[in-house]
Amino acid sequence: MARMQPLSADTTPELQNKFAHFQKTLGFVPNSFLTMQRRPKIVQAFTDLNAAVFDPQGSVDLGFKRLLGYMASAAAGCQYCQAHTSVSATRHGISADKISAAWDYDNSDLFTTAEKVALEFALAAASVPNNVTDDLYDRLSEHWQEGEIVEMLAVIAMFGFLNRWNDTMATPLEDEAATHAGQLIADSGWTAGKHGG
Repeated sequence: MARMQPLSADTTPELQNKFAHFQKTLGFVPNSFLTMQRRPKIVQAFTDLNAAVFDPQGSVDLGFKRLLGYMASAAAGCQYCQAHTSVSATRHGISADKISAAWDYDNSDLFTTAEKVALEFALAAASVPNNVTDDLYDRLSEHWQEGEIVEMLAVIAMFGFLNRWNDTMATPLEDEAATHAGQLIADSGWTAGKHGG
């Protein structure tokens, strides 16, 4: 059960343009932002960060960034964010097969060598304590340029914030996200857990 109920999306007039973006891209406004709006400046700052992290002008594929967010959220144990990132990854061109294979990425021919080391990096960087070693970073650097590494780490770090927010608040998962995640990642052991209705 949610520890703090999300407010209605029309509660804070100055956030309407921020919320309209999520309504357009996801089909709903995430309950995390509807809870967070009790302090509008946090929503404004965070949605600006989100827009920068998922800038379409970046070099790293937007769908792959969502897959990195999925892996980072799984490492942190956040069921809410796993649902959102898996659904968002498919909306940005990542196949359901690729999402299903993510947990065995090292043995899957669906991933390039560069993608495999990036997924390993996401798991290590999202772990507590941080498990990124010099060897892992060196292998990552063989396949990705510095700007691309910055983009990927920004995704991982941003989901670190969201993982903690949503797990702490037991943010209720939206029906759309719960339904899609149930179809996409339930076979990997995902459940809505405390985020379910």
